[in-house]
Amino acid sequence: MNVRVRRGIAIDTRRGVLLALLVTLLGACAAIGDRDGVPSEPVILVSLDAFRPADLGRGLTPTLDHLLAEGAHAASMRPSFPTLTFPNHYTLVTGLRPDRNGVIHNTMTDPDLPGERFATSNRAAVQDARWWAQAEPIWTRVQRSGRRAATMYWPGSEAPVHGAYPDDWAAFDPEVTPEQRVDTVLGWLDRPVARRPVFISLYFEHVDKAAHHDGPDSPAAAAAVRRVDAALARLVAGLAARGLEDRVNLVIVSDHGMATVAPGQVTYLEDLIDEADAEIVTTGVLAGLRPQPGRAAAVERVLLGRHAHMECWRKQALPARFRYGTHRRVPPLLCLADEGWIVSTRARMAALAHVSRGEHGYDPALPSMQAVFIARGPAFVAGAQVRSIDNVDVYPLLAHLLGVGPGPHDGSLQPLRPLLKPDRMPPPVAPAQPLPLR
Repeated sequence: MNVRVRRGIAIDTRRGVLLALLVTLLGACAAIGDRDGVPSEPVILVSLDAFRPADLGRGLTPTLDHLLAEGAHAASMRPSFPTLTFPNHYTLVTGLRPDRNGVIHNTMTDPDLPGERFATSNRAAVQDARWWAQAEPIWTRVQRSGRRAATMYWPGSEAPVHGAYPDDWAAFDPEVTPEQRVDTVLGWLDRPVARRPVFISLYFEHVDKAAHHDGPDSPAAAAAVRRVDAALARLVAGLAARGLEDRVNLVIVSDHGMATVAPGQVTYLEDLIDEADAEIVTTGVLAGLRPQPGRAAAVERVLLGRHAHMECWRKQALPARFRYGTHRRVPPLLCLADEGWIVSTRARMAALAHVSRGEHGYDPALPSMQAVFIARGPAFVAGAQVRSIDNVDVYPLLAHLLGVGPGPHDGSLQPLRPLLKPDRMPPPVAPAQPLPLR
């Protein structure tokens, strides 16, 4: 199977022409100034969806264990709330928490977009820039610096955010194997310097898929862990064969962890409220409800507060540590399941082809929700470790490694400074101000 990679096309034609000319000129300069015509220290950002710190060191991940030993890492990385795939992937590349980047859930509606609904399975919505426009991903910062960026899958990369796609991108296709994805990335690095990206993203969903279906501690999940580790071995070997092993900064992350869900551990909303009284926007670990006009008091009276296996709040009353609830896309009422439970309706559960044995979306403080952070390359101290970081800290690190000015973000480079070589540590700077919500 051939991987269908698309070239980014700027919506503003004049901007695209000028940018192309600038890339060509800078590429020519790089070819003169850099050894062997290779741009200095490209960055490859790899996401292993739902990969947990607990998946390391169990004999399943020789490549990752080797990278952890000879590279730098955090013992754990706290995801942002809610601990879901699309919100956290966009946080990783924008530095803004979901409540600020606008991707507040895998499924969402927007009062400013009446009648429209975003869902990860809705290809038209995923490719609609309006859902992504409240933040600027790192690849557009790179392009604005006159260099190229490429994405081998990443939430947000299929839409022309702020008018442009990545220079190379691919619409997500689960049939494309991990090996094909790696080979596509290596092919980008084989290009002449003027067309070679300095930022590349690479995404693997396989652990998430297996852990949802069979549980995070299942044999199927273990097989998926082995599979993505083998793909990383292929990537590392490919870099070494090209003489790039010590000239590329490799940053490996996950978006969240995964918790086991036993069959039957469901809180049914219709046992508490009349479904006619509220639009149920989302179900699962984090349920969102929008009461019908005149029915808010009745719904709140029975929902708000602690229940046997969930807790419900008005969005403005969520615990402050979640840093969530101010965005217009967040439904007025939220119910968060206890670890190992979900919130749904009988009709929605009956419509499922398979009942999940693993879930995420829970409190980011839970050990089961923690993500991984491993980095190796010329910018990092071999064997360095920090205890824990927040995933908003990845964005300022990427900006620093790529030499681009970061946009407004919620993170800090400070927690990651012990991982950087002394000559790679920039002077402390004041945190950037957040973008206003639109």
